[in-house]
Parts: sequence; C-alpha cells; structure tokens
Amino acid sequence: MSAEGKGAVLTTGTPGRNRSPEELRAALLTFLEQQGFRVEGGVVRLPPDARKETIRALHRLAVEHRRREQGKRLARWEPEFLSRVASGRDLRVEAIRPRLVEVQRRSRDELFFRWAALHWSIPVSSGYGRRLRFLLVDEGNEKVMGILGLGDPVFALAPRDRWIGWDEETKRQKIRYVMDAFVLGALPPYADLLGGKLVAMAAASNEVREAFSRKYQGASTVIAGERHDGHLALLTTASALGPSSLYNRVRYGERLLYLPVGYTRGFGEFHFSSALYEELLQLVRERSYPTAKHVRWGKGFRNRREVVRKGLRELGLSTDLHQHGVRRQIFVVPLAENAAAFLRGEDQDLRPLDLPLQKLFAYFRERWLLPRARRDDRFRAFRPEDYALWS
Repeated sequence: MSAEGKGAVLTTGTPGRNRSPEELRAALLTFLEQQGFRVEGGVVRLPPDARKETIRALHRLAVEHRRREQGKRLARWEPEFLSRVASGRDLRVEAIRPRLVEVQRRSRDELFFRWAALHWSIPVSSGYGRRLRFLLVDEGNEKVMGILGLGDPVFALAPRDRWIGWDEETKRQKIRYVMDAFVLGALPPYADLLGGKLVAMAAASNEVREAFSRKYQGASTVIAGERHDGHLALLTTASALGPSSLYNRVRYGERLLYLPVGYTRGFGEFHFSSALYEELLQLVRERSYPTAKHVRWGKGFRNRREVVRKGLRELGLSTDLHQHGVRRQIFVVPLAENAAAFLRGEDQDLRPLDLPLQKLFAYFRERWLLPRARRDDRFRAFRPEDYALWS
C-alpha cells in the first residue's frame, strides 16, 4: 500500500469519531475528490481521461480500505495462503489439471477466497442472498488457479431483462433461476497463461449447475415461499473496467459462452467504501429507517445502496452522487439451449447445455494455454512472495 493512499484516507477523519452532519458532509465531498472524482452541481463527474488505468485509480482508496479491514483477520494466515500460490519457475504447464472445489462456510478455503479477492483492482462485494463460491484448483501442481463467486442477481438490470424479454411479473417468478458472477478471475502465474478465460469457462460448466442443484433444490424462496426445483438457467456478470477484452472472446468451439447485452448506467457505492461508510450507516440508523426491504428478509437496511442513498439525503446532498459514471459491460451466460424462452415462461422444461469442465479445459488447453506458454514465458518470473498483501 502506498504512503499516498494512507494519507488520503487519514484526511477523511478517524474512524469512530462522532462528527456532526456538517463535518461528515464536508469529509465525504473531500473523499470523493481524493479518489479522483470531480463534484459539480451535486453530481459526480469522471476525470476527462477516463481510461482503464484512470478507472482503476478511482477504486484505489476503496480497495486499500478493504485490505486494511480484512487484514485484521486474514494477515496472520497469509504465509499459508502464499503456499497455495504457484511459482512461475516451478509451474509444470503440461501437468495442469483443473478441478472446481466448492468453498464451505467457516473453512480455510473461505478465508483463502476472501484473501485472493482482495488482490482485485476493484473492491469485490461479498455477494447477495444465495451464494456459491469456488476455488479452481490445479491438481497437477497442487496450487490454486482462480476463484469464482456466484450470488443473487440484482432485480433491476435493464440489459439482461431486454435480452430475456422479461415483463415485471414473469421476472419476479423466474429470477430465482439466475445467478450473478460477482467475482471471477485467475491468480498468477495462471493469469499470464490466460487462466481468466478458463475460470470464465468453468462458470458455465456442468459442475457449477450441479453444485447449485445440490445446494438449492427443495429450498424455499424468501419472498414467495416456493420450493426451488434446483435448475439454473442463466448467469450474468459485469466487466470490471468498462468494455471487457476477457469475456468478449470466451468461447467453446463455435459457441460464444458470454453474450454482451449492454452496459450499466454507472450507479453504485464503491466510492463510499471507506471508514466514512460506517459513519453514514450510523447516521442513517439514528435518523431513518429501512423502507426498501421485504418483511421476510429480516430487520435492518437491505443493502449498502439503501444506506448510501438515505445517508446522502440526511446530509442534504443529492442522491445523484450515487451515480459514479463508471459504466460496466454486462454479459449473459445461457446454461441451456432455451434459457431465454424458459425464463420468459414460454418453455416449461429447461434443456441444459452439456459442458463438463474437463471438456472445456481440453479445448482451453489446445486453444489458449499451450500456445501462450510456448510464445510467452514471462509467467516464469512470478514469485508467490510478490503476491503478499501484508507480510
């Protein structure tokens, strides 16, 4: 973590300090500017040169804050985690043999997953509602290749809804057959061997659908109270930094696995992900009450978005500050031949695609892995110790 990053966070105030709303308002506006945003007329503006590196820089303070907070629990495990990261010098490319391992709650794998996600250049959410998390493990080299996290999709996502052809009522009935990939990617040195493509392919595999069925078949939905039949029809995901070069070219033979369907409108709350968020939460708890949450979901505020919007109003700031302007490309991943028709309610029976992980890997191996390893050996320079966050 850079000294510059530490200094920028400290100027927002000491966490836990009981500030007045006026002081909190000033600190929040200062923090937005420190991230690189311009605040004009109650609206957040992106810098004029908003290229990928610029957008990555906008996320820096939020990422550093999350690393500090998570480090309180995870730092002592880092030497063990680093032992599960491959050395480029020792990696046997010909021996790579991937397997998806479902992450169990309160396990060492869960801690590793959280640690690995802290290396992403944008803050990774924990997912919402239902969750499935996986490690992609290389059994041939006994190291972790990548991570994959699936969670409940957001209800309002216009590009996805247009692609499916949903009306509101059908969406309420069928959205339980959709999951969102909230984190997906490869760890080094596999990332340099295009391992991110393999993790993306693995998300569409039979193994993921089967894990979903094992976990959720027979479970009751929270609001409707209906029993789930265990089918998973569609995945969604969003690029991290504008247009995606990764998802745009993920295919299996002639089948394009990730279909681009549009862009987000640039709303979110990553630019409030700091110690200031805790102060916003405290302010909202004292002065407001939850309104966006269904009674069956329990007490409290539904999510960070509700807290931020209510907090901005309490501070006399425009909720337009919630729109950061970073538009992300949306992709849908059909897991069945008739995924859209099924989700529209036109087909009653889902016809799943047959995509076993080993067949996906065999294609990836010949199409991307071996050619990349032969023409570019820079992955050999990677050392696990260079991946340390705290030690």
